Amino acid sequence: MTATTPPTPTSPRAWTMLALGVGAQAAGTLVVTAPALLIPSLHADGTPLPVAGLLSAAPTFGMVLTLIAWGAITDRIGERVVIAGGLALTTIAAVGAWAAAGDPVLLGLAFLAGGMTSASTNAASGRVVVGWFPKERRGLAMGIRQMSQPLGVTLAALTVPQLAEASSIRAALVLPVVLCAVLAVCCAVGITDPPRPARAAVATVPANPYRSDGFLWRVHAVSVLLVVPQFTLSTYGLVWLVGLGWSTPAAGLLVGASQFVGAVGRILVGVWSDRVGSRVGPLRVVAVGAAAVMGLLALVDVTHLAAGAVFLVIATSVTVADNGLAYTSVAEAAGPYWSGRALGAQNTGQFIAASAVGPGVGALVTTVGFAGSFGIVAVLPLLALPLVPRVDRSSD
Repeated sequence: MTATTPPTPTSPRAWTMLALGVGAQAAGTLVVTAPALLIPSLHADGTPLPVAGLLSAAPTFGMVLTLIAWGAITDRIGERVVIAGGLALTTIAAVGAWAAAGDPVLLGLAFLAGGMTSASTNAASGRVVVGWFPKERRGLAMGIRQMSQPLGVTLAALTVPQLAEASSIRAALVLPVVLCAVLAVCCAVGITDPPRPARAAVATVPANPYRSDGFLWRVHAVSVLLVVPQFTLSTYGLVWLVGLGWSTPAAGLLVGASQFVGAVGRILVGVWSDRVGSRVGPLRVVAVGAAAVMGLLALVDVTHLAAGAVFLVIATSVTVADNGLAYTSVAEAAGPYWSGRALGAQNTGQFIAASAVGPGVGALVTTVGFAGSFGIVAVLPLLALPLVPRVDRSSD
């Protein structure tokens, strides 16, 4: 790579990189999300429910195993090869899942491989966005990029269960295969690595940012604490609404709508961080807001307020708002030669914490009910507050 002048905020190439990054991440999310949506069909075909649940968790486990490794590879060879090559490998894994339908062991291995390979898009797509957008537009760009996850989840929800029920599990896996293959080609052709000096042209390779101070460690810890309220609502929001008297279809629609509102909120928070010139300042405000809305939901559950659905939408929007802020902050602090690994570590911590939400909060709900559970979860953002760095750090 050669040193070039960074693009202007409205550079068509920068927006093209963003669009391809969103598409790549959405395709990876589709692959990771599909197994969970296949649980009813797998169970109907004779797979025991615990085994079906294990199959649904295989992609997430695969991602945790490889996120940091993909980040390190991205730091070494660049984004285009990692994203396009990772999607090509994900296509192969999805084809393997298609062929293995009916064999739980082989299907589980294919799902595991799908998670391991799709993790390539997580760090690399975020890194390409940060690299192409100047600092004063990264909040907006990363907010848009963060929409890729709800986009992939929505696409999976609208296609995978319906195709599996109407036809077969194999039919439901065709879209992931095709989408990953198409985007692998598009990214190979369309992505250009961000304009940054080649390693050979740098007099001294930047030191490990994790050893210079505790900034990155603190942001990682904050994100782990703040991801718990987010996944508490995405996992148990529907169950809570049904308990308030909502029908399951209506509750599902509201949960889906709240996720969309939250995705838009990420963009707005990103714009806010651009305007104030800080990521950690808005992150601190979001942490306070997350504690407040979870406490409010606990109050709603106790008092049975009629506007519970409205509060759930508000709470969902607030609890997802930290993702883009923390992600951008990590990338900026790590710098162009460490951001891949740092973003991989960021995602790994969040995935590990998120995986504990299902059984952990489920046990809490069984023991102390939703009001008590929401109240306990509300404490975690308060614990995150003193960990939020006071000032931003940038290694651009």
